[in-house]
Amino acid sequence: MAASVLSAASYVLADAGVPRALMDTPACPEVGRFDVTVTDGVIAAIGPAGSGERTLPRHDCDGGLVLACFADLHTHLDKGHIWPRRQNPDGTWMGALLAVKADREAHWAAADVARRMDFALRCAYAHGTAAIRTHLDSAPPQHEITWDIFEEARGNWAGRIELQGVALMGPDIVLDKPALRAVAERVKAAGGILGGSSAVHPDNRAIMRNLVEVAGEFGLDLDLHTDETGDPSADALRSFAEAILETGFAGRAVAGHCCALARQDEATARTTIDRVAEAGIAVVSLPMCNMYLQDRDAGGAYTPLWRGVTLVKELKAAGVAVAIASDNTRDPFYAYGDLDGMEVLREGARILHFDHPQNAAWPWARSIGADPAAIAGFAHTGTISVGRPADFILTRARTWTELMARPQADRLVVRAGQAIDTTLPDYRELDDLMGVAIS
Repeated sequence: MAASVLSAASYVLADAGVPRALMDTPACPEVGRFDVTVTDGVIAAIGPAGSGERTLPRHDCDGGLVLACFADLHTHLDKGHIWPRRQNPDGTWMGALLAVKADREAHWAAADVARRMDFALRCAYAHGTAAIRTHLDSAPPQHEITWDIFEEARGNWAGRIELQGVALMGPDIVLDKPALRAVAERVKAAGGILGGSSAVHPDNRAIMRNLVEVAGEFGLDLDLHTDETGDPSADALRSFAEAILETGFAGRAVAGHCCALARQDEATARTTIDRVAEAGIAVVSLPMCNMYLQDRDAGGAYTPLWRGVTLVKELKAAGVAVAIASDNTRDPFYAYGDLDGMEVLREGARILHFDHPQNAAWPWARSIGADPAAIAGFAHTGTISVGRPADFILTRARTWTELMARPQADRLVVRAGQAIDTTLPDYRELDDLMGVAIS
């Protein structure tokens, strides 16, 4: 019955539990009970439960929570699903970096990248994601191959998943301004975003200044990997903020990871947070990947002592826009994951402790949808309001504890008012790319 109702041109989601934070009161943690009328793929009306037009087909949510489709602000679609052929030898960040480098040099021809990227997008779509920003390894000459594939994927997925691409480069490329400009030119042609990565480096001020200046020169937004380390001496995030303030950079700016912030003394962390807020930098935390990699012993002899994540609550309290995201998927940086926003929300609540109390300080229902959508400037807003596309995730969970207690594998995903097939692609599709026996 659900499938037939959710394929009608017009219908009512009756007695739907909608978080007010996803509606017109973003600072409200409460869930309301509503009738949501959908007409021709658009939300036509929202009223109190029982108010919906009785002549229309009705899908009875019975108080089940209805979420907006997810917006995933930080992923790596080009790296995804290489774990079977290129594992992380010791689970460390450096082990991951070297393993990916070896895999890229050996395998990342266009066909390989395209198939893995499409597989990852099909997973995300089935889980209920409507918008993704992906970082793309862009050290020349890989940038030409990967950006061509990304542009093709963006066209193929238009209308299903809105895609943004970010050029990811290490400090060596960023410090070489001609090389940096060559990548920026390709990014500009693709309508992309300029990115880079640094943590503990003696030239962080020059690295960040180069990125900000070249982004300004080409009219590009910035999204950087900063301080993805437990070393408290890392200062890339502060250098990023200072470069923006010194140059007057006017584009959007995002910093991912920022793990070292949680390892620094209070005065140092406070100074950096204040500069980040002043510079208008948004921060995206990657709770699953950061907990997986940070404070890991290469020999496996000791248990990690911290969670690896940044100071999300302190950043939020300072007025910094904060979101959470998936990050890597089944590659040497993170052996698990499936680009499932529900998993990110559930694990984020557990790892970051943003679940209690539920208050206006952080209406965390927005953290994997409306907040990242606003930071990225996606057309998909991650909200539920009249006039917006009817892009929903319907669950049987009536409360936050019911939502978080289970994976919600029985969720219904509605796009443009129509229920979609949520069957996930089979990993066996990629076996021929892996070149190893799966046992």
